[in-house]
Amino acid sequence: MLKHTWVKPYLKQNKKHLLLVFFLGTMTFICASALMFTSGYLISKSATRPENILLLYVPIVLVRTFGIFRPVFNYLNQLTSHSFVLKIVSNMRVRLYKNLESQALTLSNRFSTGNLLGVLADDIEHLQNFYLKTIFPSVFATVLYFISVVALGFFSIPFALLIALLLFVLLIVIPLVSLLANRKRLMQMKVIRSELYASLTDAVMGLSDWKISGKQQTFLTDYEKIEEKQDILEYQMDTFNRRRNLLFQVIVVLMTLVMICFAATNANAGDFAHIWIAAFVLVVFPLAEAFSPVSDAISHIPSYETSLHRLNKIEAANIGTKEHVNTMKGQPINITFNDVSFKYDKEQSAVLKKLNLQFEQGEKIAILGKTGSGKSTIAKLILGVIPPSDGTVQLNGQNSSSIQEDIATYVGVLEQKPHLFDSTVMNNIRLGNIHATDEEVMEAAKKVQMHSYIESLPDGYNTRMQELGERFSGGERQRIALARILLQDTPIVILDEPTVGLDAITEQKLIDTIFKALQGKTIIWITHHLAGVDHMDRVMFIEDGSVYLEGTHQQLLSSNARYRRLYTLDHPMME
Repeated sequence: MLKHTWVKPYLKQNKKHLLLVFFLGTMTFICASALMFTSGYLISKSATRPENILLLYVPIVLVRTFGIFRPVFNYLNQLTSHSFVLKIVSNMRVRLYKNLESQALTLSNRFSTGNLLGVLADDIEHLQNFYLKTIFPSVFATVLYFISVVALGFFSIPFALLIALLLFVLLIVIPLVSLLANRKRLMQMKVIRSELYASLTDAVMGLSDWKISGKQQTFLTDYEKIEEKQDILEYQMDTFNRRRNLLFQVIVVLMTLVMICFAATNANAGDFAHIWIAAFVLVVFPLAEAFSPVSDAISHIPSYETSLHRLNKIEAANIGTKEHVNTMKGQPINITFNDVSFKYDKEQSAVLKKLNLQFEQGEKIAILGKTGSGKSTIAKLILGVIPPSDGTVQLNGQNSSSIQEDIATYVGVLEQKPHLFDSTVMNNIRLGNIHATDEEVMEAAKKVQMHSYIESLPDGYNTRMQELGERFSGGERQRIALARILLQDTPIVILDEPTVGLDAITEQKLIDTIFKALQGKTIIWITHHLAGVDHMDRVMFIEDGSVYLEGTHQQLLSSNARYRRLYTLDHPMME
Protein backbone atom coordinates (compact mmCIF):
# COMPACT_ATOMS: atom_id res chain seq x y z
CA MET A 1 0.00 0.00 0.00
CA LEU A 2 2.84 2.40 0.78
CA LYS A 3 3.93 2.17 -2.87
CA HIS A 4 0.49 3.12 -4.19
CA THR A 5 0.24 6.28 -6.32
CA TRP A 6 -2.21 7.78 -3.82
CA VAL A 7 0.26 7.22 -0.95
CA LYS A 8 3.93 7.09 -1.98
CA PRO A 9 4.18 10.47 -3.80
CA TYR A 10 2.77 12.32 -0.79
CA LEU A 11 5.16 10.58 1.58
CA LYS A 12 8.10 11.55 -0.63
CA GLN A 13 6.94 15.15 -1.04
CA ASN A 14 6.59 15.60 2.73
CA LYS A 15 9.52 13.42 3.85
CA LYS A 16 10.96 15.93 6.35
CA HIS A 17 7.53 16.66 7.79
CA LEU A 18 6.92 12.93 8.15
CA LEU A 19 10.24 12.35 9.92
CA LEU A 20 9.37 15.15 12.35
CA VAL A 21 6.03 13.46 13.10
CA PHE A 22 7.81 10.16 13.79
CA PHE A 23 10.37 11.86 16.02
CA LEU A 24 7.77 13.75 18.08
CA GLY A 25 5.51 10.70 18.40
CA THR A 26 8.37 8.46 19.48
CA MET A 27 9.60 11.05 21.97
CA THR A 28 6.08 11.25 23.44
CA PHE A 29 6.14 7.56 24.32
CA ILE A 30 9.80 7.64 25.42
CA CYS A 31 8.97 10.47 27.82
CA ALA A 32 5.90 8.54 29.02
CA SER A 33 8.04 5.44 29.67
CA ALA A 34 10.78 7.49 31.33
CA LEU A 35 8.16 9.23 33.49
CA MET A 36 6.80 5.90 34.74
CA PHE A 37 10.30 4.51 35.23
CA THR A 38 11.52 7.49 37.31
CA SER A 39 8.18 7.64 39.17
CA GLY A 40 8.52 3.99 40.16
CA TYR A 41 12.07 4.61 41.31
CA LEU A 42 11.05 7.74 43.24
CA ILE A 43 8.15 5.94 44.99
CA SER A 44 10.40 3.08 46.06
CA LYS A 45 13.27 5.38 47.05
CA SER A 46 10.95 7.60 49.10
CA ALA A 47 9.83 4.53 51.10
CA THR A 48 13.39 4.01 52.34
CA ARG A 49 15.68 6.23 54.37
CA PRO A 50 17.89 8.01 51.84
CA GLU A 51 21.59 8.39 52.59
CA ASN A 52 21.43 11.84 50.99
CA ILE A 53 18.45 14.06 50.18
CA LEU A 54 20.03 14.70 46.75
CA LEU A 55 19.28 11.06 45.89
CA LEU A 56 15.58 12.03 45.93
CA TYR A 57 16.02 15.45 44.38
CA VAL A 58 17.38 14.07 41.08
CA PRO A 59 14.43 11.68 40.40
CA ILE A 60 12.00 14.45 41.49
CA VAL A 61 13.51 16.74 38.85
CA LEU A 62 13.40 13.95 36.27
CA VAL A 63 9.76 13.19 37.05
CA ARG A 64 8.91 16.87 36.62
CA THR A 65 10.96 17.07 33.42
CA PHE A 66 9.42 13.98 31.81
CA GLY A 67 6.00 15.00 33.13
CA ILE A 68 6.30 18.33 31.33
CA PHE A 69 7.90 17.04 28.14
CA ARG A 70 5.41 14.20 27.63
CA PRO A 71 2.38 16.51 27.03
CA VAL A 72 4.58 19.01 25.16
CA PHE A 73 5.81 16.34 22.73
CA ASN A 74 2.29 14.90 22.51
CA TYR A 75 0.80 18.30 21.64
CA LEU A 76 3.52 19.00 19.06
CA ASN A 77 3.04 15.52 17.61
CA GLN A 78 -0.73 16.02 17.30
CA LEU A 79 -0.23 19.45 15.75
CA THR A 80 2.42 18.25 13.30
CA SER A 81 0.70 14.99 12.34
CA HIS A 82 -2.66 16.67 11.68
CA SER A 83 -0.95 19.44 9.73
CA PHE A 84 0.84 16.78 7.68
CA VAL A 85 -2.37 14.82 7.04
CA LEU A 86 -4.51 17.86 6.25
CA LYS A 87 -1.91 19.03 3.75
CA ILE A 88 -1.89 15.62 2.07
CA VAL A 89 -5.69 15.29 2.10
CA SER A 90 -6.00 18.78 0.61
CA ASN A 91 -3.71 17.76 -2.26
CA MET A 92 -5.64 14.51 -2.67
CA ARG A 93 -8.96 16.34 -2.90
CA VAL A 94 -7.57 18.73 -5.51
CA ARG A 95 -6.23 15.76 -7.47
CA LEU A 96 -9.57 13.93 -7.22
CA TYR A 97 -11.63 16.98 -8.21
CA LYS A 98 -9.38 17.63 -11.21
CA ASN A 99 -9.89 14.04 -12.33
CA LEU A 100 -13.64 14.36 -11.85
CA GLU A 101 -13.77 17.72 -13.62
CA SER A 102 -12.00 16.44 -16.73
CA GLN A 103 -14.44 13.51 -16.85
CA ALA A 104 -17.58 15.54 -16.13
CA LEU A 105 -19.32 14.39 -19.31
CA THR A 106 -18.53 10.72 -18.84
CA LEU A 107 -18.99 10.24 -15.11
CA SER A 108 -22.71 9.55 -15.24
CA ASN A 109 -22.08 6.77 -17.76
CA ARG A 110 -19.50 4.99 -15.59
CA PHE A 111 -20.36 5.85 -11.99
CA SER A 112 -23.66 6.25 -10.18
CA THR A 113 -24.16 9.44 -8.17
CA GLY A 114 -24.28 7.37 -5.00
CA ASN A 115 -20.95 5.74 -5.82
CA LEU A 116 -19.37 9.14 -6.43
CA LEU A 117 -20.73 10.40 -3.13
CA GLY A 118 -19.11 7.37 -1.52
CA VAL A 119 -15.75 8.31 -3.04
CA LEU A 120 -16.01 11.97 -2.04
CA ALA A 121 -17.40 11.45 1.45
CA ASP A 122 -15.79 8.15 2.43
CA ASP A 123 -12.62 7.30 0.56
CA ILE A 124 -10.56 10.46 1.12
CA GLU A 125 -11.52 10.35 4.81
CA HIS A 126 -10.33 6.74 4.93
CA LEU A 127 -6.96 7.73 3.54
CA GLN A 128 -6.76 10.45 6.19
CA ASN A 129 -7.26 7.76 8.84
CA PHE A 130 -4.69 5.58 7.08
CA TYR A 131 -1.99 8.04 8.14
CA LEU A 132 -3.36 9.05 11.55
CA LYS A 133 -4.59 5.65 12.74
CA THR A 134 -2.40 3.15 10.91
CA ILE A 135 0.97 4.44 9.70
CA PHE A 136 1.83 6.68 12.65
CA PRO A 137 0.85 4.31 15.52
CA SER A 138 2.50 1.36 13.76
CA VAL A 139 5.78 3.24 13.27
CA PHE A 140 5.78 4.53 16.87
CA ALA A 141 5.16 1.00 18.20
CA THR A 142 7.87 -0.51 15.98
CA VAL A 143 10.47 2.05 17.11
CA LEU A 144 9.58 1.49 20.78
CA TYR A 145 9.73 -2.27 20.23
CA PHE A 146 13.39 -2.12 19.18
CA ILE A 147 14.31 0.48 21.84
CA SER A 148 12.73 -1.66 24.60
CA VAL A 149 14.41 -4.89 23.49
CA VAL A 150 17.82 -3.23 23.13
CA ALA A 151 17.49 -1.50 26.54
CA LEU A 152 16.56 -4.77 28.31
CA GLY A 153 19.45 -6.50 26.53
CA PHE A 154 21.87 -4.50 28.69
CA PHE A 155 20.40 -6.21 31.76
CA SER A 156 19.71 -9.70 30.42
CA ILE A 157 19.72 -11.00 26.84
CA PRO A 158 17.46 -14.05 27.57
CA PHE A 159 14.93 -11.81 29.34
CA ALA A 160 15.12 -9.27 26.48
CA LEU A 161 14.33 -12.08 24.01
CA LEU A 162 11.36 -13.20 26.13
CA ILE A 163 9.95 -9.66 26.23
CA ALA A 164 10.67 -9.36 22.49
CA LEU A 165 8.52 -12.45 21.93
CA LEU A 166 5.61 -11.10 24.02
CA LEU A 167 5.84 -7.69 22.34
CA PHE A 168 6.02 -9.44 18.95
CA VAL A 169 2.68 -11.06 19.72
CA LEU A 170 1.23 -7.62 20.55
CA LEU A 171 2.79 -5.88 17.56
CA ILE A 172 2.60 -8.52 14.81
CA VAL A 173 0.58 -11.64 15.67
CA ILE A 174 -2.60 -10.08 17.11
CA PRO A 175 -2.80 -7.38 14.38
CA LEU A 176 -2.37 -10.02 11.64
CA VAL A 177 -5.03 -12.27 13.15
CA SER A 178 -7.28 -9.23 13.46
CA LEU A 179 -6.62 -8.34 9.81
CA LEU A 180 -7.45 -11.84 8.58
CA ALA A 181 -10.57 -12.09 10.74
CA ASN A 182 -12.01 -8.70 9.82
CA ARG A 183 -10.95 -8.46 6.15
CA LYS A 184 -14.11 -10.04 4.75
CA ARG A 185 -16.37 -8.13 7.11
CA LEU A 186 -14.73 -4.80 6.25
CA MET A 187 -15.06 -5.47 2.52
CA GLN A 188 -18.74 -6.30 3.03
CA MET A 189 -19.14 -3.16 5.13
CA LYS A 190 -17.67 -1.06 2.32
CA VAL A 191 -20.09 -2.58 -0.19
CA ILE A 192 -23.05 -2.02 2.13
CA ARG A 193 -22.09 1.63 2.69
CA SER A 194 -21.89 2.11 -1.07
CA GLU A 195 -25.35 0.57 -1.38
CA LEU A 196 -26.65 2.96 1.27
CA TYR A 197 -25.16 5.96 -0.55
CA ALA A 198 -26.63 4.78 -3.87
CA SER A 199 -30.02 3.94 -2.37
CA LEU A 200 -30.31 7.24 -0.52
CA THR A 201 -29.23 9.20 -3.60
CA ASP A 202 -31.78 7.43 -5.79
CA ALA A 203 -34.46 8.10 -3.19
CA VAL A 204 -33.67 11.82 -2.95
CA MET A 205 -33.43 12.31 -6.72
CA GLY A 206 -36.55 10.28 -7.36
CA LEU A 207 -38.53 11.50 -4.36
CA SER A 208 -41.50 12.64 -6.42
CA ASP A 209 -41.62 9.30 -8.26
CA TRP A 210 -41.61 7.38 -4.98
CA LYS A 211 -44.49 9.48 -3.71
CA ILE A 212 -46.49 9.20 -6.92
CA SER A 213 -46.03 5.44 -7.09
CA GLY A 214 -47.04 5.05 -3.44
CA LYS A 215 -44.05 2.80 -2.79
CA GLN A 216 -42.37 4.89 -0.11
CA GLN A 217 -42.78 2.06 2.36
CA THR A 218 -41.10 -0.37 -0.04
CA PHE A 219 -38.07 1.92 -0.23
CA LEU A 220 -37.95 2.32 3.56
CA THR A 221 -38.22 -1.44 4.06
CA ASP A 222 -35.40 -2.15 1.58
CA TYR A 223 -33.26 0.61 3.10
CA GLU A 224 -33.78 -0.77 6.61
CA LYS A 225 -32.77 -4.24 5.41
CA ILE A 226 -29.46 -2.85 4.16
CA GLU A 227 -28.95 -1.02 7.46
CA GLU A 228 -29.74 -4.25 9.32
CA LYS A 229 -26.96 -6.02 7.41
CA GLN A 230 -24.60 -3.24 8.42
CA ASP A 231 -25.67 -3.52 12.07
CA ILE A 232 -25.04 -7.28 12.05
CA LEU A 233 -21.55 -6.81 10.60
CA GLU A 234 -20.78 -4.05 13.11
CA TYR A 235 -21.94 -6.30 15.97
CA GLN A 236 -19.72 -9.16 14.72
CA MET A 237 -16.74 -6.84 14.43
CA ASP A 238 -17.35 -5.33 17.87
CA THR A 239 -17.58 -8.82 19.39
CA PHE A 240 -14.32 -9.87 17.79
CA ASN A 241 -12.62 -6.61 18.83
CA ARG A 242 -13.69 -7.05 22.45
CA ARG A 243 -12.24 -10.56 22.52
CA ARG A 244 -9.07 -9.36 20.83
CA ASN A 245 -8.67 -6.53 23.35
CA LEU A 246 -9.20 -9.00 26.19
CA LEU A 247 -6.40 -11.20 24.80
CA PHE A 248 -4.23 -8.10 24.48
CA GLN A 249 -4.77 -7.21 28.15
CA VAL A 250 -4.06 -10.79 29.22
CA ILE A 251 -0.67 -10.63 27.48
CA VAL A 252 0.03 -7.24 29.06
CA VAL A 253 -0.75 -8.73 32.49
CA LEU A 254 1.52 -11.69 31.68
CA MET A 255 4.29 -9.31 30.63
CA THR A 256 3.82 -7.34 33.88
CA LEU A 257 4.12 -10.53 35.94
CA VAL A 258 7.22 -11.56 33.99
CA MET A 259 8.73 -8.13 34.59
CA ILE A 260 7.97 -8.39 38.33
CA CYS A 261 9.63 -11.81 38.49
CA PHE A 262 12.66 -10.59 36.55
CA ALA A 263 13.12 -7.46 38.67
CA ALA A 264 12.56 -9.33 41.95
CA THR A 265 14.97 -12.13 40.98
CA ASN A 266 17.71 -9.69 39.99
CA ALA A 267 17.13 -7.65 43.14
CA ASN A 268 17.45 -10.76 45.32
CA ALA A 269 20.57 -11.73 43.42
CA GLY A 270 22.04 -8.31 44.16
CA ASP A 271 22.27 -7.29 40.52
CA PHE A 272 20.40 -4.09 41.42
CA ALA A 273 18.59 -2.63 44.42
CA HIS A 274 14.97 -3.50 45.33
CA ILE A 275 13.92 0.07 44.63
CA TRP A 276 14.29 -0.63 40.88
CA ILE A 277 11.49 -3.23 40.88
CA ALA A 278 8.64 -0.71 40.64
CA ALA A 279 10.57 1.28 38.02
CA PHE A 280 10.86 -1.74 35.70
CA VAL A 281 7.26 -2.86 36.21
CA LEU A 282 5.64 0.54 35.60
CA VAL A 283 7.37 0.87 32.19
CA VAL A 284 5.07 -1.89 30.88
CA PHE A 285 2.00 0.38 30.94
CA PRO A 286 3.14 3.16 28.54
CA LEU A 287 4.46 0.41 26.25
CA ALA A 288 1.03 -1.22 26.27
CA GLU A 289 -0.52 2.17 25.49
CA ALA A 290 1.74 2.55 22.46
CA PHE A 291 1.00 -0.97 21.17
CA SER A 292 -2.78 -1.03 21.75
CA PRO A 293 -3.88 0.99 18.64
CA VAL A 294 -1.88 -1.18 16.23
CA SER A 295 -4.26 -4.15 16.09
CA ASP A 296 -7.27 -2.02 15.23
CA ALA A 297 -5.23 0.06 12.79
CA ILE A 298 -3.92 -2.95 10.83
CA SER A 299 -7.35 -4.60 10.72
CA HIS A 300 -8.73 -1.62 8.75
CA ILE A 301 -6.22 -1.98 5.88
CA PRO A 302 -8.82 -3.71 3.60
CA SER A 303 -11.05 -0.64 3.72
CA TYR A 304 -8.08 1.52 2.71
CA GLU A 305 -7.31 -0.85 -0.17
CA THR A 306 -10.90 -0.54 -1.42
CA SER A 307 -10.71 3.26 -1.23
CA LEU A 308 -7.43 3.28 -3.16
CA HIS A 309 -8.91 0.95 -5.76
CA ARG A 310 -11.89 3.25 -6.36
CA LEU A 311 -9.68 6.35 -6.56
CA ASN A 312 -7.37 4.52 -8.95
CA LYS A 313 -10.33 3.55 -11.10
CA ILE A 314 -11.35 7.19 -11.47
CA GLU A 315 -7.81 8.29 -12.28
CA ALA A 316 -7.21 5.41 -14.70
CA ALA A 317 -10.29 6.48 -16.66
CA ASN A 318 -8.76 9.94 -16.94
CA ILE A 319 -5.46 8.83 -18.49
CA GLY A 320 -6.97 8.18 -21.90
CA THR A 321 -8.29 11.74 -22.14
CA LYS A 322 -4.78 13.21 -22.26
CA GLU A 323 -3.21 11.20 -25.04
CA HIS A 324 -3.83 13.60 -27.92
CA VAL A 325 -1.68 16.23 -29.55
CA ASN A 326 -3.65 19.42 -29.91
CA THR A 327 -3.07 20.04 -33.63
CA MET A 328 -6.66 20.75 -34.69
CA LYS A 329 -7.10 24.33 -33.51
CA GLY A 330 -7.90 26.65 -36.39
CA GLN A 331 -8.31 23.76 -38.84
CA PRO A 332 -11.50 22.49 -40.52
CA ILE A 333 -12.81 19.57 -38.46
CA ASN A 334 -14.08 16.43 -40.18
CA ILE A 335 -15.94 13.73 -38.23
CA THR A 336 -15.62 10.09 -39.27
CA PHE A 337 -17.49 7.01 -38.02
CA ASN A 338 -15.68 3.82 -39.06
CA ASP A 339 -17.69 0.59 -38.56
CA VAL A 340 -19.04 1.92 -35.28
CA SER A 341 -21.14 -0.36 -33.10
CA PHE A 342 -22.30 0.46 -29.62
CA LYS A 343 -24.02 -1.34 -26.73
CA TYR A 344 -24.95 0.28 -23.43
CA ASP A 345 -24.96 -3.14 -21.82
CA LYS A 346 -23.18 -6.31 -22.93
CA GLU A 347 -26.40 -8.29 -22.63
CA GLN A 348 -28.49 -5.77 -24.59
CA SER A 349 -28.75 -5.60 -28.37
CA ALA A 350 -26.57 -3.04 -30.15
CA VAL A 351 -27.93 0.51 -30.38
CA LEU A 352 -25.69 1.20 -33.38
CA LYS A 353 -24.47 -1.43 -35.84
CA LYS A 354 -21.43 -1.05 -38.15
CA LEU A 355 -22.20 2.64 -38.72
CA ASN A 356 -20.10 4.51 -41.30
CA LEU A 357 -20.60 8.27 -41.44
CA GLN A 358 -18.63 11.26 -42.70
CA PHE A 359 -19.38 14.85 -41.63
CA GLU A 360 -17.40 17.54 -43.48
CA GLN A 361 -16.63 20.96 -42.01
CA GLY A 362 -19.49 23.37 -42.69
CA GLU A 363 -22.05 20.67 -43.50
CA LYS A 364 -25.54 20.82 -42.03
CA ILE A 365 -26.86 17.33 -41.27
CA ALA A 366 -30.23 16.37 -39.79
CA ILE A 367 -30.34 13.03 -37.95
CA LEU A 368 -33.87 11.74 -37.46
CA GLY A 369 -35.34 8.63 -35.94
CA LYS A 370 -37.76 7.42 -33.35
CA THR A 371 -36.95 7.36 -29.64
CA GLY A 372 -34.23 4.81 -28.87
CA SER A 373 -32.99 4.61 -32.46
CA GLY A 374 -29.49 5.86 -31.50
CA LYS A 375 -29.62 9.55 -32.45
CA SER A 376 -28.40 10.83 -29.06
CA THR A 377 -25.87 8.00 -28.90
CA ILE A 378 -24.24 9.40 -32.06
CA ALA A 379 -23.92 12.78 -30.32
CA LYS A 380 -22.37 11.19 -27.22
CA LEU A 381 -19.86 9.32 -29.38
CA ILE A 382 -18.83 12.54 -31.13
CA LEU A 383 -18.40 14.25 -27.75
CA GLY A 384 -16.28 11.33 -26.49
CA VAL A 385 -18.69 10.86 -23.60
CA ILE A 386 -18.80 7.15 -24.39
CA PRO A 387 -16.31 5.11 -26.44
CA PRO A 388 -17.69 2.87 -29.21
CA SER A 389 -17.99 -0.84 -28.46
CA ASP A 390 -16.42 -1.47 -31.89
CA GLY A 391 -14.95 0.77 -34.55
CA THR A 392 -13.72 4.35 -34.18
CA VAL A 393 -15.20 7.84 -33.98
CA GLN A 394 -12.56 10.36 -35.03
CA LEU A 395 -12.16 14.10 -35.39
CA ASN A 396 -9.43 14.74 -37.98
CA GLY A 397 -8.05 11.26 -37.37
CA GLN A 398 -8.01 11.49 -33.56
CA ASN A 399 -10.35 9.37 -31.45
CA SER A 400 -13.02 11.57 -29.88
CA SER A 401 -12.61 9.85 -26.50
CA SER A 402 -8.88 10.76 -26.47
CA ILE A 403 -9.58 14.49 -26.85
CA GLN A 404 -12.51 14.52 -24.43
CA GLU A 405 -10.67 16.89 -22.07
CA ASP A 406 -10.58 19.57 -24.81
CA ILE A 407 -13.76 18.60 -26.67
CA ALA A 408 -15.43 21.90 -25.73
CA THR A 409 -12.85 23.60 -27.97
CA TYR A 410 -14.27 21.82 -31.01
CA VAL A 411 -17.88 20.91 -30.27
CA GLY A 412 -20.70 22.98 -28.78
CA VAL A 413 -24.07 21.54 -27.75
CA LEU A 414 -27.49 23.18 -27.64
CA GLU A 415 -29.81 20.84 -25.76
CA GLN A 416 -33.52 20.63 -25.31
CA LYS A 417 -33.20 22.07 -21.81
CA PRO A 418 -29.89 23.98 -21.52
CA HIS A 419 -28.78 24.60 -17.96
CA LEU A 420 -29.04 28.24 -16.99
CA PHE A 421 -27.82 29.39 -13.60
CA ASP A 422 -29.37 31.70 -11.03
CA SER A 423 -26.99 34.47 -12.02
CA THR A 424 -27.07 37.44 -14.37
CA VAL A 425 -27.77 37.18 -18.11
CA MET A 426 -24.23 38.47 -18.69
CA ASN A 427 -22.69 35.69 -16.60
CA ASN A 428 -24.83 32.98 -18.20
CA ILE A 429 -23.83 33.95 -21.74
CA ARG A 430 -20.18 34.47 -20.73
CA LEU A 431 -19.95 30.80 -19.69
CA GLY A 432 -19.24 30.13 -23.37
CA ASN A 433 -15.99 32.06 -23.00
CA ILE A 434 -15.13 33.31 -19.53
CA HIS A 435 -12.54 35.70 -21.00
CA ALA A 436 -15.06 37.44 -23.28
CA THR A 437 -15.58 41.19 -22.83
CA ASP A 438 -18.98 42.75 -22.17
CA GLU A 439 -19.01 43.97 -25.77
CA GLU A 440 -18.42 40.43 -27.08
CA VAL A 441 -21.24 39.10 -24.91
CA MET A 442 -23.58 41.79 -26.25
CA GLU A 443 -22.53 41.04 -29.83
CA ALA A 444 -23.45 37.37 -29.31
CA ALA A 445 -26.82 38.46 -27.89
CA LYS A 446 -27.42 40.64 -30.96
CA LYS A 447 -26.79 37.68 -33.29
CA VAL A 448 -29.51 35.67 -31.53
CA GLN A 449 -31.84 38.70 -31.52
CA MET A 450 -31.95 39.05 -27.73
CA HIS A 451 -29.94 42.24 -27.22
CA SER A 452 -32.84 44.72 -27.54
CA TYR A 453 -35.05 42.69 -25.23
CA ILE A 454 -32.31 42.29 -22.58
CA GLU A 455 -31.55 46.03 -22.75
CA SER A 456 -35.24 46.79 -22.19
CA LEU A 457 -35.20 45.00 -18.83
CA PRO A 458 -34.81 47.21 -15.73
CA ASP A 459 -31.40 45.72 -14.91
CA GLY A 460 -30.40 44.97 -18.50
CA TYR A 461 -27.62 42.39 -18.72
CA ASN A 462 -27.45 42.34 -14.91
CA THR A 463 -30.94 40.83 -14.74
CA ARG A 464 -30.87 37.57 -12.79
CA MET A 465 -32.03 34.51 -14.73
CA GLN A 466 -33.48 32.84 -11.60
CA GLU A 467 -33.13 29.10 -11.03
CA LEU A 468 -32.92 27.21 -14.36
CA GLY A 469 -33.63 30.49 -16.20
CA GLU A 470 -37.26 30.68 -15.07
CA ARG A 471 -37.23 34.48 -15.53
CA PHE A 472 -37.44 33.89 -19.32
CA SER A 473 -39.66 31.93 -21.70
CA GLY A 474 -38.58 28.68 -23.36
CA GLY A 475 -37.61 30.35 -26.63
CA GLU A 476 -35.70 33.10 -24.82
CA ARG A 477 -33.80 30.56 -22.77
CA GLN A 478 -32.77 28.72 -25.96
CA ARG A 479 -31.60 31.97 -27.55
CA ILE A 480 -29.48 32.82 -24.50
CA ALA A 481 -27.99 29.31 -24.61
CA LEU A 482 -27.34 29.80 -28.33
CA ALA A 483 -25.54 33.08 -27.59
CA ARG A 484 -23.38 31.12 -25.16
CA ILE A 485 -22.47 28.69 -27.95
CA LEU A 486 -21.64 31.57 -30.32
CA LEU A 487 -19.27 32.91 -27.69
CA GLN A 488 -17.76 29.44 -27.33
CA ASP A 489 -17.03 29.65 -31.08
CA THR A 490 -16.62 25.94 -31.86
CA PRO A 491 -16.44 24.70 -35.47
CA ILE A 492 -19.05 22.00 -34.74
CA VAL A 493 -22.43 22.51 -33.05
CA ILE A 494 -24.76 19.67 -32.05
CA LEU A 495 -28.42 20.69 -31.76
CA ASP A 496 -30.16 18.04 -29.66
CA GLU A 497 -33.95 18.63 -29.97
CA PRO A 498 -33.54 22.37 -29.17
CA THR A 499 -37.08 23.28 -30.30
CA VAL A 500 -39.05 20.61 -28.40
CA GLY A 501 -41.79 22.12 -26.25
CA LEU A 502 -41.96 25.39 -28.17
CA ASP A 503 -45.04 26.53 -30.07
CA ALA A 504 -44.88 26.43 -33.87
CA ILE A 505 -44.27 30.15 -34.37
CA THR A 506 -41.54 30.38 -31.70
CA GLU A 507 -40.00 27.18 -33.05
CA GLN A 508 -39.77 28.55 -36.61
CA LYS A 509 -38.29 31.85 -35.43
CA LEU A 510 -35.69 30.02 -33.33
CA ILE A 511 -34.78 27.74 -36.26
CA ASP A 512 -34.25 30.76 -38.54
CA THR A 513 -32.11 32.42 -35.86
CA ILE A 514 -30.03 29.29 -35.28
CA PHE A 515 -29.10 28.79 -38.92
CA LYS A 516 -28.40 32.46 -39.46
CA ALA A 517 -26.17 32.66 -36.37
CA LEU A 518 -24.31 29.40 -37.06
CA GLN A 519 -23.37 30.03 -40.70
CA GLY A 520 -20.10 28.32 -41.67
CA LYS A 521 -20.19 25.83 -38.80
CA THR A 522 -20.85 22.10 -38.97
CA ILE A 523 -24.39 21.64 -37.67
CA ILE A 524 -25.62 18.22 -36.52
CA TRP A 525 -29.35 18.55 -35.88
CA ILE A 526 -30.79 15.69 -33.83
CA THR A 527 -34.56 15.67 -33.94
CA HIS A 528 -37.61 13.45 -34.13
CA HIS A 529 -39.60 15.55 -36.60
CA LEU A 530 -38.84 17.47 -39.77
CA ALA A 531 -39.04 21.10 -38.67
CA GLY A 532 -36.09 22.94 -40.20
CA VAL A 533 -34.88 20.14 -42.49
CA ASP A 534 -35.16 22.39 -45.52
CA HIS A 535 -32.13 24.26 -44.12
CA MET A 536 -30.02 21.07 -44.11
CA ASP A 537 -27.50 19.81 -46.67
CA ARG A 538 -28.26 16.19 -45.78
CA VAL A 539 -31.04 14.34 -44.00
CA MET A 540 -30.54 10.84 -42.61
CA PHE A 541 -32.90 8.49 -40.81
CA ILE A 542 -31.50 6.10 -38.18
CA GLU A 543 -33.46 2.91 -37.68
CA ASP A 544 -32.40 -0.31 -35.91
CA GLY A 545 -28.89 1.07 -35.43
CA SER A 546 -28.21 1.78 -39.10
CA VAL A 547 -28.79 4.52 -41.67
CA TYR A 548 -32.16 3.62 -43.17
CA LEU A 549 -32.54 6.65 -45.44
CA GLU A 550 -30.18 9.43 -46.57
CA GLY A 551 -30.18 12.30 -49.06
CA THR A 552 -30.89 15.99 -49.50
CA HIS A 553 -34.27 17.37 -48.48
CA GLN A 554 -35.35 17.83 -52.11
CA GLN A 555 -34.14 14.37 -53.15
CA LEU A 556 -36.04 12.61 -50.37
CA LEU A 557 -39.10 14.79 -50.87
CA SER A 558 -39.35 13.85 -54.53
CA SER A 559 -38.30 10.20 -54.33
CA ASN A 560 -39.47 8.79 -50.98
CA ALA A 561 -43.17 8.53 -50.17
CA ARG A 562 -42.57 7.93 -46.46
CA TYR A 563 -40.42 11.06 -46.14
CA ARG A 564 -42.95 13.09 -48.13
CA ARG A 565 -45.75 11.93 -45.81
CA LEU A 566 -43.78 12.79 -42.65
CA TYR A 567 -42.83 16.19 -44.03
CA THR A 568 -46.45 16.91 -44.94
CA LEU A 569 -47.53 16.02 -41.40
CA ASP A 570 -44.88 18.29 -39.86
CA HIS A 571 -45.10 21.14 -42.33
CA PRO A 572 -48.35 22.67 -41.04
CA MET A 573 -46.72 22.97 -37.65
CA MET A 574 -44.04 25.17 -39.21
CA GLU A 575 -46.37 27.56 -40.97
